[in-house]
Amino acid sequence: MKVVVGLGNPGQKYVGTRHNVGFDVLRILAEKYQAEPSRTKFESELTEVVLGNERVLLVAPQTFMNLSGRAVRQVMDFYKLEPSELLLICDDLNLENGRLRLRASGTAGGQKGLQNTIDHLGTQDFARLRIGIGRPPGRMDAAAYVLQRFSASDRESMAVTVQQAADAAVQWAQQGIQSTMNTVNAAPAPKTRGTSSIGKAEESKDPGNPQ
Repeated sequence: MKVVVGLGNPGQKYVGTRHNVGFDVLRILAEKYQAEPSRTKFESELTEVVLGNERVLLVAPQTFMNLSGRAVRQVMDFYKLEPSELLLICDDLNLENGRLRLRASGTAGGQKGLQNTIDHLGTQDFARLRIGIGRPPGRMDAAAYVLQRFSASDRESMAVTVQQAADAAVQWAQQGIQSTMNTVNAAPAPKTRGTSSIGKAEESKDPGNPQ
């Protein structure tokens, strides 16, 4: 078995926000590969798909972003999985909008859900697929920016990126990290057809610090 974890914040108010692109990738995989009905366990929404000969568990932590590692650790311990069997998918402020970056290990680079997972697992040595969401404009607070929904033009390019990320997860499960890195990291970011303003971000008052 392998595990693909998509990071995000639970709840309808966060659907479509930049911070939830990890959840979006899981949804694409579940739909395309006819996943089992989801169930709630280990503070996560879980479902399974079969990719070729590989059984893959799709995990969407429901702890809010900054506590994601708590849920990931429960899954890894219960199934007795090694870090090499984990792929974590998350947003990244430090990559241009729509660009993918796959690494076999490394630091969190400021992504708090990824950092919490590193802290709970006690290792940086697991694969992570970062989805670029770009930097906030002007002096906008990064925490507010990630909780905004995409502009119309960015939604178009991000739909392409999410599909590419889902394809990368499939390749990782079937062919391993090195082959998938060669494919993902050489690909250009999707082009947008223009820019548009983004509405005011929703301030979160939910527990668990969703930023």
